[in-house]
Amino acid sequence: MNMISRPHVLMISEITADGKLTLGKGISSKILMKHMSHEAEVLLHQTRAEYDAIMVGSSTIRIDNSFLTVRMVEGKSPLRVIPNAKADLDENSNVFDTSLAKTVLAVSEQAAKERIDIFRAKGVDVVVAGSEHVEYPRLMQILSEQYGVKSLIVEGGPTLNWHMLNAKLVDEIRLIHMPFIVGGSDTPSLVGGMRIGSENEMIRLKLKGTAMYGENLVTEYDVVY
Repeated sequence: MNMISRPHVLMISEITADGKLTLGKGISSKILMKHMSHEAEVLLHQTRAEYDAIMVGSSTIRIDNSFLTVRMVEGKSPLRVIPNAKADLDENSNVFDTSLAKTVLAVSEQAAKERIDIFRAKGVDVVVAGSEHVEYPRLMQILSEQYGVKSLIVEGGPTLNWHMLNAKLVDEIRLIHMPFIVGGSDTPSLVGGMRIGSENEMIRLKLKGTAMYGENLVTEYDVVY
């Protein structure tokens, strides 16, 4: 079986002591992130400056209206990659301002031509990466072969994180631990998706390092498939 050409992928996320990403479903993660130590914020932006591309999911854009640029350190902003099967995100979202950085919108064959044309008129690159849904192995191949992306950050929510891990496309995970407990049975956690059926389906991690950035513990793992 031939291996697909793909970038090295680092999943990075802030996470509370009880594994949550936000204060609740549909609530912006920016509320938690404003409590992040300055040193940890600098780490986030330094990592963006070192990587070729960054990807977040549609829900993150709808809720956070992210820029996904490098702001706290010197360096070039990465290529911004947004999977959105039907091209139904608001074209005026910050991430589609291509004067700040280049953006690739990954759609499926279900996306309406009129919607694709709107994004292309704004200078957004639109790539088709699946028939019904965005197929992440195909998207990784497109980024590698057509854009020369060798390294990619995933700053996703639970749905995107699940898709990438389930497709065995994540190489490393970096967690920035926030010293809070949020609670809530439906509060978004690091990985959503389908429940596993047995311990054999658990995704295994190997701890490779820990460090303190201000008041935030940062842990780093290799993903073992």
